[in-house]
Amino acid sequence: MKSVRGLKSAAAAALVLTLGGCAALGGKPAPLDTFELSAPSVDVRAHSRRQILIAQPSALKALDSQNIVIRPSDQSIQFLKGAQWADRLPLIVQARLAETFQRSGSFAGVGKPGEGLAIDYQVIVEVRSFEVRVDGGEHADIDLFVRILNDRNGEVRASKNFTASAPVSGRGNAGYVAALDNAFGQAAKDIVRWTDSVI
Repeated sequence: MKSVRGLKSAAAAALVLTLGGCAALGGKPAPLDTFELSAPSVDVRAHSRRQILIAQPSALKALDSQNIVIRPSDQSIQFLKGAQWADRLPLIVQARLAETFQRSGSFAGVGKPGEGLAIDYQVIVEVRSFEVRVDGGEHADIDLFVRILNDRNGEVRASKNFTASAPVSGRGNAGYVAALDNAFGQAAKDIVRWTDSVI
């Protein structure tokens, strides 16, 4: 038994030394393409005196990261090679959704947790899908489930599912992300108009 353990220890030490040598000789890995979402402008006819809070969205682990999801089939997911979001996806969705609400000019105040607003309603988002489908024609699919919570009494005022799709028209990583950005823009505008109509 001692000789077997000795062989295992020697092999492990050799592997560590080999990997260390590779790291020293290999240099730095290639930098990842890093992407953001944009906040669309939206025209809203009504004007509310309500103040709203955009809560941090929830998402499953595959979407709660900096990875950009590619879906080759309903049963499998992959991550876009050589690319990443600038931050965890839910945080980007939260920031850009808040900016879209602010750009509408339809609410007395729009903020995120910790910004000190006297909140009337919370906009609570669940990111259910945020991916590029490559089974057939390539297109971005987004699915956001939204609840409007009355911050005064804890009651849900309304809830709705928002989906949007956009074709991939560009090439490479930038083309995939542009399609996701277009789909998000559609959904974000719909969310702002709907919120304005229900509160």
